[in-house]
Amino acid sequence: MTSFCQDFPRINEVDRINRLNPPTGKIRMVLDTDTYNEVDDQFALAYALLSPEKLKVEAVYAAPFHNARSESPADGMEKSYQEILRLLKFMNVPSEGFVYKGSTGYLQDITRPIRSEAALDLVSKALASSPEDPLYVVPIGCITNIASAILIEPRIINNIVVVWLGGNGLDWPTQREFNLMQDVLAAQVVLNSGVPLVITPCRPVVSHFHTTLPELAHYLKDKNPLSNYLYEIVAGYNAQNLDAWSKEIWDVVAIAWLVNPAWVPTNLVHSPILTDQVTYSKDNARHFIRMATSLNRDAIFRDLFAKLTADK
Repeated sequence: MTSFCQDFPRINEVDRINRLNPPTGKIRMVLDTDTYNEVDDQFALAYALLSPEKLKVEAVYAAPFHNARSESPADGMEKSYQEILRLLKFMNVPSEGFVYKGSTGYLQDITRPIRSEAALDLVSKALASSPEDPLYVVPIGCITNIASAILIEPRIINNIVVVWLGGNGLDWPTQREFNLMQDVLAAQVVLNSGVPLVITPCRPVVSHFHTTLPELAHYLKDKNPLSNYLYEIVAGYNAQNLDAWSKEIWDVVAIAWLVNPAWVPTNLVHSPILTDQVTYSKDNARHFIRMATSLNRDAIFRDLFAKLTADK
């Protein structure tokens, strides 16, 4: 088991639980995204920006990733950065002072946080926030940038709430899920830091958030350049024209909890211990976090489609 010598500020459990209550008014947030990794990040970014009645997006951070769509974590981060810029052009949103490059690699040592543009901007924005008006930090990829920011300046845990789409449910046999397993050390830092944390676990919750090409064709195709782009990138994943095919759009769920928490029911649970074997162990003496238990798939897609195709 990785040993943690880092000291984090202690948050009173009553205060932590209060900060973990679902938000009721408009909130400030930053989005941390491995945007080029898949197609769901693009939907999530657009959804956040198209929900100004609930969300004020103050920055977007590019996260590293490494799979068949990138040559390395650094290449994944750069491709994600470029994909963010592409989405913002569709939406006529200026990128200057709004989009920041994240880490080019994963955390290797808790004594050496990665001082990326994204991590440093997060520290700055978090220090300018307060427990009464926290900054919501929404990573929908590996959690490297957020862990680095916490290690650079541990005091920020007093002023932020992290809403992470990562890992699996507490009773799932393994946590070898893409977002978590890319940077296990970063996930351990966040889980052990005591930062107010909401997790939307991939299995068995977010994995239910799928759509199909006929559904996307009906609601999005040829409605506007952005919605058409989103349709086309999903269609690109079914080049074989398979029957009865669906595509996960998982990352949207983290945004949906902020837009309407009733669509993503959650419970308070004790923060699990993430082992070096990438499994969860339970300890009821640990601090509380909030974890999603189910979702209202139709309500979320209904709101998403309406916002993507609304007259601007």
